[in-house]
Amino acid sequence: MSSLKISLLILITFSFSALAQHDPGRNSVRFLAKGQTADAVKLVAKDPKKMNSPISEAERLFVLTMAACQNGDPAAAFDYAKQSVDHGLPMSRLYAGPRDILKPLYGYDGFKKWAEGQPQQLLHGPMLTSVTDTSASFWVRTATEIEVQVVIKPTGQPKRFTEKTTTSAHADYTGTITVSGLSPDKEYQYSLHVKGKAVGSPASFRTYSPRGKPTRFSIAFGGGAGFTPKYERMWTTIDKRDPAAVILLGDNVYIDDPEHQLTQKYCYYRRQSQPEWKKLVASTSIFTIYDDHDFGMNDCVPGPDIDKPAWKFPVWETFTHNWNNPAYGGGAKQPGCWYDFHIGDVHFIMLDCRYYRDLEGGSMLGKIQKKWLFDTLKSSTGTFKVLASSVPWSPGVKPGSKDTWDGYPKERKAIFSFLAEHKINGVLLMAADRHRSDLRRITRPKGYSLYEVMSSRLTNVHTHGLMENAKGSEFLIGYNENCSYGFLEFDTSSEDPQVKYSIINIDNEVAGSHTLKLSELSSAKGAGN
Repeated sequence: MSSLKISLLILITFSFSALAQHDPGRNSVRFLAKGQTADAVKLVAKDPKKMNSPISEAERLFVLTMAACQNGDPAAAFDYAKQSVDHGLPMSRLYAGPRDILKPLYGYDGFKKWAEGQPQQLLHGPMLTSVTDTSASFWVRTATEIEVQVVIKPTGQPKRFTEKTTTSAHADYTGTITVSGLSPDKEYQYSLHVKGKAVGSPASFRTYSPRGKPTRFSIAFGGGAGFTPKYERMWTTIDKRDPAAVILLGDNVYIDDPEHQLTQKYCYYRRQSQPEWKKLVASTSIFTIYDDHDFGMNDCVPGPDIDKPAWKFPVWETFTHNWNNPAYGGGAKQPGCWYDFHIGDVHFIMLDCRYYRDLEGGSMLGKIQKKWLFDTLKSSTGTFKVLASSVPWSPGVKPGSKDTWDGYPKERKAIFSFLAEHKINGVLLMAADRHRSDLRRITRPKGYSLYEVMSSRLTNVHTHGLMENAKGSEFLIGYNENCSYGFLEFDTSSEDPQVKYSIINIDNEVAGSHTLKLSELSSAKGAGN
């Protein structure tokens, strides 16, 4: 697809994406990013009760703080900043920024004196990431470039593990600490230290079962996590189930502004400052991929090039600063968000369905990622292999749209044929994008039927229908009455290993469940491969 066609597609989709998630805070910041300060102020000056998705008074005042800075009025910015904190805005929001737009505030004498009494280094995190059977990583953001140390010890034992890192301004003042040499399936307590003093609250986590060995565990997954204050309690709901991991499948925050770092940072910082989010991610390993609303804009097709459009690489880099996955595609030379990881003998394979998406070329993955996928599947020894996509695999779930795998039928067929040809058993499809949770079955001419678990209304306001009569795939269970997430419980230690899929709503109620046996996901020949 030519650069002109890509640009036209982006311009066309912008008008639709603007209302994809009603969010006056983000929408006003998009105006600020374009220098339209008056429009930003007008948007948040509305009566909050008349907004589609009311903005909190603290958030409204924070946006006005940024607008005053942009207008060159640091005195007004300081007044709004103090009011925002009085209404509950964490001081970390002011320190984190976005820093470029808040520079006038930082240089104002009144703010300097006020901030002296409220020193703070740890702004965001710790976020537990990339846990394995013998290691764990911890992501943080700090106020300045500074050394941060993590101290870990097994629960109830004196042995200690310590590692440290120095956060980097180039990485938006973030850093990651990885601790190795841990024991499988063991609980650990940890704390963070800056200049010899503990910061934040102590937390705990459990390492995974030995890689490749039978196990029992659960994971939560979903997408569609636009910022909706009344639904931020979803993170507490998930935390109550104590999953081994949370897998976020895209639209993890709604940005819809790939050309402006200001909007991107604002959306990440806002979520990272939420207390419900902070508590969950401190003790539960987080794994992520992106989709259209946190990579580009609604249904975007960026094309096959690494550096065209020009915003692709900077958006990818911002994504890497705000998460800490085991890998990011092929790194800076071949950017992406694909990678894999294991919990016991369950193999999770995470796909990037946006960076190289090429409608004219008929590929969602691109040649490099597709080869990686086939190599990974062929060599996998996982009892179950979870193949995670940000958009649905199942035919017919978004009629008339080419944004799902329906838009790339030849590549989907090639992947499914590869599974049949190489007798790759135990594959479970996972996806997000549609604002609901459901389970579907795809019957294949060769090989066993594939089952797809889908969930993508973690915190979103908007809802999609259940598509019970979609052509090409069979609807089994579904739910769209409220926010929900997918919950998978694996038991590979039984004679016929199984995985139970449940739909859990925001009130922690089970809205439906279905159990799959490995024997249902195996070809007549080659079972166990």
